[in-house]
Amino acid sequence: MSNNTVRSTSTHEGRRIATETKASTKTTEFFVYIAVVLAIIVTAFVVGDGTEGGEGDPFGAEHAMRYITFVTIGYMIARGLAKSGSRAHDDAHESN
Repeated sequence: MSNNTVRSTSTHEGRRIATETKASTKTTEFFVYIAVVLAIIVTAFVVGDGTEGGEGDPFGAEHAMRYITFVTIGYMIARGLAKSGSRAHDDAHESN
């Protein structure tokens, strides 16, 4: 009896494509950003209506938009910092 063992020896390794950071919608900072924006909108809607004491709304649409802008800028900076050290790997195009 002969012992024939067939082994596949492939010199082509699998294609590796990876990045160091997750997609923005898969991060907790995205969900925190959405929660904070919703909290700002709800707070602006609920707090004061200007009828009590003759003063204007203490937290109106103008303030809400300003804070949403600040939070958005912070979120974009955070994503930029997360992506700044990342690099994409694509071994399929390497020359041997």
